[in-house]
Amino acid sequence: MVVHNETSTGVASRIPLIRQAIDRARHGAMLMVDTISSLASMEYRHAEWGVDVTVCCSQKGLMLPPGLGFNAVSDKALAAAKQGACALLLGREDMLKNNASGFFPYTPATNLLYGLREALAMLREEGLHNVLARHARHAEATRRAVLAWDLEILCVDPAEHSNVLTAVMMPKGHDADAFRATVLERFDMSLGTGLAKLAAGCFASATSAT
Repeated sequence: MVVHNETSTGVASRIPLIRQAIDRARHGAMLMVDTISSLASMEYRHAEWGVDVTVCCSQKGLMLPPGLGFNAVSDKALAAAKQGACALLLGREDMLKNNASGFFPYTPATNLLYGLREALAMLREEGLHNVLARHARHAEATRRAVLAWDLEILCVDPAEHSNVLTAVMMPKGHDADAFRATVLERFDMSLGTGLAKLAAGCFASATSAT
C-alpha cells in the first residue's frame, strides 16, 4: 500500500519503481495506491504502471467536496477477491453489477455526480496534459522561490518533489503556526500546517489548485 502524493511531507512516490521492485523480487503481493491528493494533478497511470488497486476520492484534483470514492481494480485483484484473498475488495459484486448499466446499487450522491460531470468537462476543456503541466510549472516556481528565500524544502530528493504541494521547513526560532496566521491575515492565503513532530516547524504551500 503506497500513497502516491504524501501531503504532510510533499513527497511523491515513484510508483513504477515500486512495481519494478515487486516484480524483480518475484513476489505475489498486489500493489495498492492512494491517489486522493494526486489524481488529475500529477501524472498517474493505473494499468501502465502495473497497479492492482487505485483508490481516489472527489476532493483535491477533481475539485469537488469529499463524498465520492473511486477505485480502479486490476483483473488480478478481482480474481483474488473472488478467492477471498483480498478482503478490501469483498462485497463489491453489487457495485460492479450495477455499474455495468450505469447505475448504483444504493442511494447515489447525485449532486456530487453532477459536480463531477462538470469537473471532468473542465479538465477536458483545458486538456489533462495542460493541467498537469500547469501544476508542474507552479510547483517548480514555488520551490525556486523557497530556495531563493534560503528556506529548506522538506523533501530532499528532487526526483520525489510533489507537484501538488511543497512542504517548507521554518528556520530555527520561528513558529510555522504564527507565520501561517500572519499570511492568512495579511494576504488572505491559507497555508497547510505540519503534522506530528513538524506541527510548529513546517508549513505546506499548495501549488496546484485548479
